[in-house]
Amino acid sequence: MELTGAEIFVRCLKDEGVDLIFGYPGGAVLHIYDALYRQDDVAHVLVRHEQGAVHAAEGYAKSTNRPGVVLVTSGPGATNAVTGIADAYMDSVPLVVFTGQVPRALIGNDAFQEVDTVGITRPCVKHNFLVSDVSKLAETIKKAFFIASSGRPGPVVVDIPKDVTADKAEYHYPETVEIRSYKPKKTGHLGQVRRAADLIMQAKKPIIYAGGGVILGHGAKSLYDFTKLTGFPITNTLMGLGGYPATDEQSLGMLGMHGTYEANLAMHHADLVIAVGARFDDRVTGNIEKFCPEAKIIHIDVDPASISKNVQVDVPIVGEVDPVLQALIAEIEQRGEPLAFAAEEAWWKQIEEWRAQECLKYEQGDDLIKPQFVVEKLWEVTEGDAFVTSDVGQHQMFAAQYYKFDKPYRWLNSGGLGTMGFGLPAAMGAQLAHPDATVACITGEGSIQMNIQELGTCRQYGLPVKIVNLNNRFLGMVRQWQEFFYAGRYAMSYMDSLPDFVKLAEAYGHVGMRIENPADVEPALREAFAMKDKLVFMDFITEQNANVYPMIPAGAGQNEMILV
Repeated sequence: MELTGAEIFVRCLKDEGVDLIFGYPGGAVLHIYDALYRQDDVAHVLVRHEQGAVHAAEGYAKSTNRPGVVLVTSGPGATNAVTGIADAYMDSVPLVVFTGQVPRALIGNDAFQEVDTVGITRPCVKHNFLVSDVSKLAETIKKAFFIASSGRPGPVVVDIPKDVTADKAEYHYPETVEIRSYKPKKTGHLGQVRRAADLIMQAKKPIIYAGGGVILGHGAKSLYDFTKLTGFPITNTLMGLGGYPATDEQSLGMLGMHGTYEANLAMHHADLVIAVGARFDDRVTGNIEKFCPEAKIIHIDVDPASISKNVQVDVPIVGEVDPVLQALIAEIEQRGEPLAFAAEEAWWKQIEEWRAQECLKYEQGDDLIKPQFVVEKLWEVTEGDAFVTSDVGQHQMFAAQYYKFDKPYRWLNSGGLGTMGFGLPAAMGAQLAHPDATVACITGEGSIQMNIQELGTCRQYGLPVKIVNLNNRFLGMVRQWQEFFYAGRYAMSYMDSLPDFVKLAEAYGHVGMRIENPADVEPALREAFAMKDKLVFMDFITEQNANVYPMIPAGAGQNEMILV
């Protein structure tokens, strides 16, 4: 039986196992929306802005490790989605984004709502397609899901002209696809695993540096086993939080620009760094010339392009995190030899001395609410078991520092691109993926306004997200940099015309709360989370001049932190 391209599209999603897509209709995709309307297998969530659709799909994908799916129209629908696509590309989030396009005969004619979507998105996707024949639509969709979710995950864009969705063809959805130029590697080279084991056996000042690839590569359990087998200290990147339990005694917390004193100094003085699913980005390394001057480096990563891209490594192992770590564990156990580190008490003694600095310590008085205090109380009230999204800025760093993530897939934030407006739609995606779970969005008064219209989506679909707004009336991280490096010239960082967030939340049909007294922080959080079926917007009026410490200034090394 022949189906229209629109009907083929919907059948492909069903056969791929997609149960939910995020989108916004427009002329170029109306055939598809009509086909969606006439079926019940694939649910659609109507967002209020296309950027929100992509971030919501990211929240869905990050919390499930399954591809998120987006459907937008041509022209402005596609361009509005680009920020979210770029965000997913930087953070290796598996997405398939379908964009409508003008009919094939009009492509290149500057037709109404026409843009070169393939050209615009090419620098920020793992791959993209322009479907020119309805008979190739099903195969193209299968390829898109395969590419998005295999190897190093990422977003794939499929651009579909409107007349393709009206044309007819026989339907066949392939079970597998073969792409000659794309063969992602799963297992690591055994010779490299042995070389890595040699360095591990000899190390006296080792550290494990674990990134987001641990979570994306289903490697959290193997990482835990490897860390316990070796007894090595471990630090996580911003994107790797939850890949190893933060409350475990071997965890040194997050490293990098706003990482802990003990994590950064342990990295700086290590004689062996085992990088697992991490990409040595600039917010971790600080000044490359000063990075880990005494260390040999083992780098495990599924993406060969990441190996020695920023930092030259000694033993590269290309493969998925989970099987590589399992092979490494087996190699170490098979040798039956004691690790040199096993008898090395001096390294842990030094680390404990650094840890005793209590670099995250702060004083909460009776007058002004410290943002750190709110996050700590959030962790206590949710018993560390919430899905937590954040926007970008000081509140993001406070969330990373003070909410102790013990599980993977629970920390959902914009790392590489640093996208304000990510938090609320990402929380929607996580809540839809986990309807009975506790979902909290930690945000700031600047970030939340970037996509605040998604409060309407939350209302329409009854999403009981809890919004924790750390309101300091400043673009906080901008203000902090202006204080440190621009002699206190606060150019355009003061938010001097803010809405009444309580009334705004109520206008959307939600519950609003304003909290100004430190004594009210915990009771407010408990009251809000007791409302299981309501979105609650908590506007915490926090100290304006609170800064994020520690901090590595631009151009400095990991051992050159500002502590107070």
